[in-house]
Amino acid sequence: MISTETTYMGLKLKSPIVVSSSGLTSSVDSMLKYEAAGAGAVVLKSIFEEQISGEVSAAVSLEDYPEAADYLNTYIKHNNLEKHLNLIKEAKERLSIPVIASINAKSSEGWIKYASSMENAGADAIELNLFYMPETADESSASLEDKYLKVAADVIAAVKIPVAVKLPNRFTNPLYMVKELYNRGAKAVVLFNRMWEPDINIEKMSIGSTEILSNHTEMRTLLRWIAKSSGAVPHVDIAGSTGIESGEAVVKALLAGASVACVCSAIYKGGSQIIVYMLDFLKKWMERNGYETISSFKGKMSHKPSSEATGYERAQFMKYFSSFE
Repeated sequence: MISTETTYMGLKLKSPIVVSSSGLTSSVDSMLKYEAAGAGAVVLKSIFEEQISGEVSAAVSLEDYPEAADYLNTYIKHNNLEKHLNLIKEAKERLSIPVIASINAKSSEGWIKYASSMENAGADAIELNLFYMPETADESSASLEDKYLKVAADVIAAVKIPVAVKLPNRFTNPLYMVKELYNRGAKAVVLFNRMWEPDINIEKMSIGSTEILSNHTEMRTLLRWIAKSSGAVPHVDIAGSTGIESGEAVVKALLAGASVACVCSAIYKGGSQIIVYMLDFLKKWMERNGYETISSFKGKMSHKPSSEATGYERAQFMKYFSSFE
């Protein structure tokens, strides 16, 4: 009997497909469709530190009176938080799959309180979405990494529910970050956060955005670091994110060592039915290859540090590329 059940951060999931934090998960009615299609969990739309700070700054700048400014500051932050907490509560009431709250933060100030509030609202776990853009040439890589680790440690210490940390793919050594996050109590690491990338309109002389949605080619980087991370830090759960658009991609992520495959752009492109197609492919692949459970093949193609296999190493690119004429 084929079973797609798995565990992620200690949570029992009916399938390894997790719907990523986005506009897709901003309403419970939409999330019910993903649950019906077979999703194992949902990550709610993030509450953004920058968004709240921006709203506060814009409103406060219009006020000349300190008392009014203080009131607006408190009201806006409280109102945004309440909306998010209500979404968590409603999702927990109506969904039977795990509900993961999401915080997109740059600092630990105030977000520790937010994380605790989300826990009290009933969230099964928290996904902490972190990104620091270097501002000057004087800022070292180590100082930026310390910021990630400090904020993560502060939030993890503030709650009892499991915390996953979503990272960008811009580190010199992602394995170090995965290990240090695990040492600080993270139950999972999400690889990777897809960043907003700028583009230049050469006619209007303006800065805009590149393509917002991911595509399957972005799995190239993803597979390498899932495989290497799961091999180097085997006790932390890895969530594969970005570029997962098919059932085949789900299988690849699991073989590389991921516990779950996070899906977002594929749903925007194909609707909730894409989850059905992914799970159908997964089940047929498992049956065809004699696997009855996810655990029986998860990590089968991960990178073992003691192994002589070099399939995930950069040298392979040079070796194979040099053979082309």
